[in-house]
Amino acid sequence: MELFLRKLFNKLKEYIVLAVLLLISLILLPQNKNTEVKKIKSYAFATFAILTNASSSIGDIFKSSDELEEQRKRNAELMLKLNRVREYALENKKLKELLGYKEEVSSKLFPSTIVAKNFSNIQGNYIINAGISDSVYKSMPVITNDGLVGIVTDTEENFSLVRTLHNTSFRISGTIQRSNIDGIIFWDGQNLVMHNIPTTADIDKGDRVVTSVLSSILPPSIPVGLVVKKESNISGILSNVIIRPFVDVLTVKNIFVLQEVKSKQIDSLELNLLKD
Repeated sequence: MELFLRKLFNKLKEYIVLAVLLLISLILLPQNKNTEVKKIKSYAFATFAILTNASSSIGDIFKSSDELEEQRKRNAELMLKLNRVREYALENKKLKELLGYKEEVSSKLFPSTIVAKNFSNIQGNYIINAGISDSVYKSMPVITNDGLVGIVTDTEENFSLVRTLHNTSFRISGTIQRSNIDGIIFWDGQNLVMHNIPTTADIDKGDRVVTSVLSSILPPSIPVGLVVKKESNISGILSNVIIRPFVDVLTVKNIFVLQEVKSKQIDSLELNLLKD
């Protein structure tokens, strides 16, 4: 290998020396302020530009006219799409201004621990170690990282009472997320049920159920559970949808209080009104 490199160097040493000298010249050339040297630099840069442009043109020769036309077409399509996106953004901004839209802010989550549980077939309640001193108030939702647990129904200085999904006195307004079908969800003593849904409604096993925008108490889109099955009632016109909650309220220990209270101006007509 060493012998081969020596032979190669002997053959190319003149070119190597020339390249080194040219490199040194190029390094020293910008430092020379002589008028004649400046002219040489100008000619060199002009020549370099011409050669670069010529090489680009030569490269284009090897591209077929169809390829070039296709590339121009794609560029034009991208330009049109970009302009449409800009128009949509401007339109969206104008609509937000007309509607008095306010940017959403991240809701505060206050971590808490369940200190006591009281469960039967019809009643399911917690006592948690968070209260008024922690800015926890009545009607605040209680969740885990999996979904909805319940809602705060009473507060003291350092503790609060939470009514869970396993409570026949608690109603929530829910939505089948895929088909956007709304209904009232409640605990019937054995299952979490969305009742009085039209039999023809587009509901499949495994559909996600979330809190509805119709609620004036709970924020929308909090995960509730998955559809297990749809059962027709006696009339055959309406159905009850059985839901498996995302959260097992019997075994959960640590929860979060979503420190957000929605307006309750229409409590008398509220679909998911908390019943005393």
